[in-house]
Amino acid sequence: MASITIDLSDSQFQKLRDLAAVHGITLEVLLKVSLEDWLNSQKSEFIDAADHVLTKNAELYQRLA
Repeated sequence: MASITIDLSDSQFQKLRDLAAVHGITLEVLLKVSLEDWLNSQKSEFIDAADHVLTKNAELYQRLA
């Protein structure tokens, strides 16, 4: 498993700790879950955009084929 180190301001770090505490989870779990959610949403947004372009241009693609 890979690991990374990032620099956070004291206020950013405190906000993350507070958010993790509100949800009753560790800071590490909060960050992993948040990152996974963000990565999945990016993939979903790309797929939605690609589907839109393919649907919008389907007739053009058929004429070019």
